[in-house]
Amino acid sequence: MLLAEIISVGTELLFGEIVDSNAAFLARELGARGVILHRKTVLGDNLGRVSEAVKVALSRADLVILGGGLGPTDDDLTRESIADALGETPAEDPALLAWLEGLYAARGREMPQINRKQTWLIPSAEALPNPVGTAPGWFVRTGGKFVVALPGPPREMQRMWREQVLPRLPLPDHALVSTTIHTQGIGESNVAELLAGLTQKANPSVGTYARKTGVDVRVAASAGTEAEARALLAPVLETVRAALSRWTWGEDAQTLAGALGTALSGRSLGVIEAGSAGGLCSLLADEPGFLDAAVTQDHARLITLGLTPVTLRDAGLVSEAAALELAAGAREHLGADVGLAVVVGVTGEHAGQAYAAIENEKGRKAVGINWPGDAAQVRERAAVTALALAYRALRAGGELS
Repeated sequence: MLLAEIISVGTELLFGEIVDSNAAFLARELGARGVILHRKTVLGDNLGRVSEAVKVALSRADLVILGGGLGPTDDDLTRESIADALGETPAEDPALLAWLEGLYAARGREMPQINRKQTWLIPSAEALPNPVGTAPGWFVRTGGKFVVALPGPPREMQRMWREQVLPRLPLPDHALVSTTIHTQGIGESNVAELLAGLTQKANPSVGTYARKTGVDVRVAASAGTEAEARALLAPVLETVRAALSRWTWGEDAQTLAGALGTALSGRSLGVIEAGSAGGLCSLLADEPGFLDAAVTQDHARLITLGLTPVTLRDAGLVSEAAALELAAGAREHLGADVGLAVVVGVTGEHAGQAYAAIENEKGRKAVGINWPGDAAQVRERAAVTALALAYRALRAGGELS
């Protein structure tokens, strides 16, 4: 068993100015290879705190991965922190210096002297080549444990991780397999009730996660070989699938928009959005069945697309009646086999309210939501609600009674 910790270094990460996507990437990579990740830590650019974090992490983990802080400026302190934690002195590496000077020379530039610190190494560190940046990484072996320093830019970090770090790590000799089931239309607490008992198991493990498109359920198992892990996973996975079949729309890399695209079965989809800022269209943009769309809040334009003045006067734009008329208009005026509409209220008396409607040759159906949240949240929920409505309706054979 290989225990790991991740230390993300950067004041901009600590203050939330940049989202720490690198730690999420590394966590997935470690889990997929059977490495047990115990902790993730975010620290500002402070030599003492990062050095202490490395010492503590090495006292309880086999692998410590640091991300960021490998630049040339005074506040890039990851190298100094590792050296301090291990009691070693960094020095310029002639081969790295020649490489970095050549990199600048090839671009007709002279290397700033401040970049020389990027050529430092300590005795226990091996340089990790960076083919798309100026910051080499470090791979440190110390007392049977490993410290890895990776650059902050994701494109550099991910390539270095895959090409340089993974081949050097003594990865566990066992397999981890998992399947993530996507659901929509059921709350996380309800999912937990349906899966009572399963979520307490360690292997296979069952975990629930709230996502923008609903609740995900991840079922994972580990064993000596992939075949053994899959055999261990199978019965629990089938139990979860059966319990959640009413709400399931896909698994693993599938998207809700992609599931809807499959459910269209060659039919075309037209969309009319009012008040949602094109959120639904952006989710559908890459789906082949997506034919055409109209995104507008202009009442005159919406009337030409099927909204009647009577409905606008009596029920208002943010209403079930308006959504149904615009779904019909999406079929008629956009020339689609299936019409989908969403109307959203983000201000005034209708703030937080939204309606989605679908119409095809077999009928029509509408649903409404009324949840608190800011404008972006309401628009996002409305787009997902529309996708889920359309998917469920078309999966059921298109019967919309």
